[in-house]
Amino acid sequence: MSKRRFHRAWIVLGVCFTDVFISYSIRLGFGILLPVMIPALHMNRTAAGAIINSYFLVYVFITPLTGNLTDRFGARTIITIFSIILGVGALLMGTTNQVWTACIFFGLAGAGASAMWTSVVTIVQKWFTPRRRGMALGFLSTGFGLSFAAMGLLFPSLVNSLSWRYCWYVLGTWTLVIALLNVVFLRSSPDELQMFAWGGGEYKLTEDSSRKNLLRGNLYSEVFFSSQFWIIGVSYLLISYANYTVTTFMVDYANMELGFNFSQASYLVSIRGLSQIVGVLIIPFLSDRIGRKIAISGSNLLIVLSTIGFTASGKELPIFLTSIVFHGIFSGAIWPMYGACAGDYFRKEVIGTVIGAWTPFYGLGAILAHFIGGRIYDKADSYQMAFFLAILFGMLAAFLILMVKKVYRG
Repeated sequence: MSKRRFHRAWIVLGVCFTDVFISYSIRLGFGILLPVMIPALHMNRTAAGAIINSYFLVYVFITPLTGNLTDRFGARTIITIFSIILGVGALLMGTTNQVWTACIFFGLAGAGASAMWTSVVTIVQKWFTPRRRGMALGFLSTGFGLSFAAMGLLFPSLVNSLSWRYCWYVLGTWTLVIALLNVVFLRSSPDELQMFAWGGGEYKLTEDSSRKNLLRGNLYSEVFFSSQFWIIGVSYLLISYANYTVTTFMVDYANMELGFNFSQASYLVSIRGLSQIVGVLIIPFLSDRIGRKIAISGSNLLIVLSTIGFTASGKELPIFLTSIVFHGIFSGAIWPMYGACAGDYFRKEVIGTVIGAWTPFYGLGAILAHFIGGRIYDKADSYQMAFFLAILFGMLAAFLILMVKKVYRG
């Protein structure tokens, strides 16, 4: 079965791609719709930050559990259940009339999204051998670049012809359809079909169950008492802050401070999203060869440089657009590479747990970015100081990842 010309791993990867695409369409869609939702719900930027932070707070608290459940019960079951929750949350967002209900509904979406990265990255790493891990996760991550680009093109048309509410209805309906794809096509590991992972050689995940159970307690101790776990986690937090400051407030910044209209500002998102696709197809693949931490650190530094250009360009359109392109290329590439670190530095039996346990770092960075960025704008009527903090945190993230020492390759 391992010699079939078309390997089942590619079907799994394709379905996982659709999961990532719709999940990030919902998450990033809020930032695109922000300029039209603010007047509709009569809220300021701090309230808007509270809505998206409700998503991340729930996401942060539930994802460690989701990762552990994925290791215990299989990614197929967990992804299917949580994709239904995500779809219901998105549908309810279209019905909201107040900030507090938006917080509840987007928080529900955050609960559903907790499996759309952790569990998805876990299943992909099990279907591909270690030397193909960066490539597979890079392809997977084109989903969030394409989602950003697609929503930047779709949402203005829906808003102009119908309303912003229909954007949420479309996203929720798509998500429920994708839940069916998960049931039909996903399998949690190659072992379920007596297959080898794809990527060369006979790399199989099977391990004697009694030995696995015996080692599990020690494996968890190995994770949480490891300096590598904490260094990568803090670096993840810092670059999450740096990235989401730009991602969430980019449309509002272009609209309110630079004078772009809503459609023009939304198209900037599409440019950034298409740039992400270039990054995730090249840089994670390259990281398989030059080393993960070098690739992550270099990408983090280039995110910093692009943020400097984005902030300092003012209305100089060539510099502004170039900075957006480079920010998209390198910020898109970092997420699959951080995810691949779970398989690079820890044993395969706990990949889901490690990714899930790193997610609070990622979520906290996003939460702080939204809270601080919103507060800064409401106080100063400008995002400039928020972008300065993003630059500082991105530099720290690049430095920290270089301190990681290689201890395991599974």
